Amino acid sequence: MNKGVYRMTKRDFAVTHSGPAASKEKNQSDSGASGQEAYGVSPGNLVKDTLSASVEATLSRYFEMLNGFESSGVYEMVMNEVEEPLLRVVLDYCDNNQSRAAEVLGLNRGTLRKKLKFHNLL
Repeated sequence: MNKGVYRMTKRDFAVTHSGPAASKEKNQSDSGASGQEAYGVSPGNLVKDTLSASVEATLSRYFEMLNGFESSGVYEMVMNEVEEPLLRVVLDYCDNNQSRAAEVLGLNRGTLRKKLKFHNLL
């Protein structure tokens, strides 16, 4: 079964999180439509919303904790912190099938292997 790929737009976010449109779709949910259909929610929406919010909150706390001190290398720090658990979770989801994991991630299999070696996941 092909699950397809979903890319969330700003409109999707607005519909699923605020205003009359969300209320209207909530009412459709109460009348029998599935939760995903009623809110226009897909797993991609939920992950993007919660992941973005989590990263933003964590980075805000990080900069607050610096208390005026300078920081550098934040991009590399964040990428390293996010990449390893991303690879572990996707590999687990794909039952350690690297070809499938590469496809899910949108990476070349060789690139995936290079990243797995870098993070000592092989």
